[in-house]
Amino acid sequence: MLPTTFDLPVPCFFNVFHNPSDFLKLERQLMKVPFEIFSEIARARQRIIEKEMDNFVDSIAEATQKNMSETDALNHLGSLLSRLEELKMKIMENNSRQEMELEIIMKRLNHLQVLQFGGKEIEAKWKQMHVDRILVDYMLKSDCFDAALKLAEGSDIQELVDVKIFLDAKRVIQGLRNRNCSEALAWCAENESKLDNSQDSFEFKLRVQEIVEFLRNHQLEDAVNYAQEYLVPWGDQYKEDVEKVMVAFAFDNCAKCDSCKMLFDLNKWDALIGKFKMEFMRLHGITQEPSLIYHLTAGFICLKTLGCLDRECPIEDPLFEDDIRQLGARLPFWPHRRTKLVCYITKELMTLYNPPLILPNGRSEDLTWDIIFPKIYWSKIKHVMIVVKPKIGNIHK
Repeated sequence: MLPTTFDLPVPCFFNVFHNPSDFLKLERQLMKVPFEIFSEIARARQRIIEKEMDNFVDSIAEATQKNMSETDALNHLGSLLSRLEELKMKIMENNSRQEMELEIIMKRLNHLQVLQFGGKEIEAKWKQMHVDRILVDYMLKSDCFDAALKLAEGSDIQELVDVKIFLDAKRVIQGLRNRNCSEALAWCAENESKLDNSQDSFEFKLRVQEIVEFLRNHQLEDAVNYAQEYLVPWGDQYKEDVEKVMVAFAFDNCAKCDSCKMLFDLNKWDALIGKFKMEFMRLHGITQEPSLIYHLTAGFICLKTLGCLDRECPIEDPLFEDDIRQLGARLPFWPHRRTKLVCYITKELMTLYNPPLILPNGRSEDLTWDIIFPKIYWSKIKHVMIVVKPKIGNIHK
């Protein structure tokens, strides 16, 4: 069942090309992710330059205070030049990564710029690519990495989706599923400056889980050494949690102890995977929910009217089937402020140029229905019909 509320630009989904500004509200992730990566590469380059230059200046200052021979001075200068060459290689590698991200950003911008143009062929191609992007995003967030990669390659949208980023996450998730925290801890070390350790630290949970696994395997000495090295520094911030872990050391069969059962629950691994996904998506500016959910929610709200509950609801209505209708059971009805009429027979929209006709039984049809209606019946009832001339303002656009 779809969630109850989302702040979405609902009307834009029926005609993307007529409402590009509203539609772009849902495309934040498309541009934010590569920009975040680009910014992180730039910050990493700045840190490398500052660190290496500080070491370089310190080495020169230290050398000037020593009475070096000519040979030692030349050797020292040679080592400094080698370090500068290494720094140059790192910067060039960093620049190449930035250029790759810039290419991705430009391709995504070009993809969005298509919204400015019309043409049925352009619209059809763009919409198909958009659907493929939504499906790839859903697969990635559902851990179907291989299927997402194949769909992206088959649709030629690799630069428009974030498969590469999620493949990095796949390694960590697979490790946690195998009850191994090493990959996750390595990821924490790489992103130490960006992780939020103030309230609910992912790294702390991993450290606790490592100790729990030592105790589960009756490796008490390893658990004690690990706790002294990695758990003690968290003592002030997570005093109560650390005390609960320390209690587990006091029992031989701690997994069966009532006060320690929660620590040894195997569902903790699923909780760690969920916590990692949340931190991973937050760092990269990725929405927690798949974009498919947002689009379905907006679409259901647009289509869900009181007429869907009518017994005479047409089969063509997407919400005609009860199973589909139940998906949007918790969603509000779309408050149509302006009416629009659709011919029950021809399924054509009634407009100023195709006005509705009211039959004696109260039903309304459009002027084109006589094309498919037998002429004999048309001649019999035509004289009792009333032509309604709607105003342009009453036509729903």
